[in-house]
Amino acid sequence: MKRLLALLLALLWVCPASATQYKTLDWDALIPPGEKVVPPPMINHDAPAAEQPQPVGGVVQTLDQQTVRMPGFVVPLEGDAEKVTAFLLVPYFGACIHVPPPPTNQVIYVQYPKGAPVDDLWDAIWVKGTMKVVSSNHDMANASYAMDAVEVVPYDQ
Repeated sequence: MKRLLALLLALLWVCPASATQYKTLDWDALIPPGEKVVPPPMINHDAPAAEQPQPVGGVVQTLDQQTVRMPGFVVPLEGDAEKVTAFLLVPYFGACIHVPPPPTNQVIYVQYPKGAPVDDLWDAIWVKGTMKVVSSNHDMANASYAMDAVEVVPYDQ
């Protein structure tokens, strides 16, 4: 019994209760129940992606202030030649750049003051942070969600 108690105390010391737990979400979790993803309208090949119409989708209010982990692709907004400090997280490569933007509820505005290395951003990534249900407008697309990121890593990690 003493050994079990000592083991439990050791585990509590190694794994503090204050450690943040991140809930892994997929992109469907950002769509309210009963709503379907609205497909982008027909592409106007003569207009830049930023001028393509963007569908507006509903939001899931219960995601506000949740600590989450999301996969996705980066559309850089702010940073320099070495690091990106603000970006749009989108569900597929090329969204907002080569094709019309996804619905607003499939775009997350991410702020990451630490900066993510530019070299790591061409492939899929994981972003950990606090989700906010808040609208924002950007040149590339509008977003229904925002995230204050604490970690950005390649998808394979």
